Amino acid sequence: MIGGHMLRMHFTAPDLARTRVASGPALMWETVLSTHWLREGCAGLLGTWWRGRVRPNLTGRARALAELIPQQGYFPDFLTPHTATLCPAEAVEPVLRTRRKELRGDLELLAAQGGLSPWARDLHQGTGPALTRLDQSLRDYQRAAIHPFLGSILAHTARERARAGRLLSSGGVETLLRDLSPSARWHAPRLDIDYPVDRDLHLDGRGLLLVPSYFCRCHPVTLVRQGDEVPVLVYPLGHEPWDSEAADDAGDTLADLVGCSRAAVLQAAGQCRRSNTSQLARRSGLLLSSASQHLAVLRRAGLVVSSREGNSVLHEITPLGASLLHRHV
Repeated sequence: MIGGHMLRMHFTAPDLARTRVASGPALMWETVLSTHWLREGCAGLLGTWWRGRVRPNLTGRARALAELIPQQGYFPDFLTPHTATLCPAEAVEPVLRTRRKELRGDLELLAAQGGLSPWARDLHQGTGPALTRLDQSLRDYQRAAIHPFLGSILAHTARERARAGRLLSSGGVETLLRDLSPSARWHAPRLDIDYPVDRDLHLDGRGLLLVPSYFCRCHPVTLVRQGDEVPVLVYPLGHEPWDSEAADDAGDTLADLVGCSRAAVLQAAGQCRRSNTSQLARRSGLLLSSASQHLAVLRRAGLVVSSREGNSVLHEITPLGASLLHRHV
């Protein structure tokens, strides 16, 4: 136990029936939890490798997120609305639309833990420039710290969903809860989790959404402010023995196979569920005409599909494209 403290999650029969695993990674949870990896010594050799590639690319705005996310203890709930997406626009928008009352309440909890920076005080007041800076900080940080590692995040999450599916099929939700994390123990009808503070969470028939996270370490985490929505429990993925040089080589292989520009377009398509040509060109750093040509090749290869919606043509990565991108072929 963490200092003898524990999170106790109380289930009823309806809660067990309504417990499920998220359909995919959640960008905002990965964003917040990855900031803890910036601390020296965190996440072992994998963390050392990750920091070496991320830190040189962090802008001043990206580093400013540390003012809202302490290395230990509470961080504001409004930063992690659950949306199972890795698309920046879809993930960040709910953060910026947080109701003023909730935003202020979260920042007051943060202040009680050690005060607020001038920027956080401006956020507490809900000023437009402070929210704009938050938007820019999140996008800068995600560009440097999350997007280059999407392949690993998605591959690990897919393996965990497969593992969870096998446990659910063989023994039901209770079997999954028994094997959720080394720091969690199932004592029906309660899940006990080693935690920084003592807390009881009664699910009250709402069920539980289990969210596997690449950057979550040590113990599962949940929100302080649950509201009436389905409670969320984010839990750590198990990282397999991993060689950073092999990871670098795998990234190069995709470029060798389809070309650097097409690899960039395919990676851009994998970041959002559906995107138009202009969005993909911007994300991949290509001219609109070049992106369009590469999309035509990727479409003929079955790696992306395109469909018309109104005046726009939207592109989406196919399962084959995702497998290639995430090194499953």
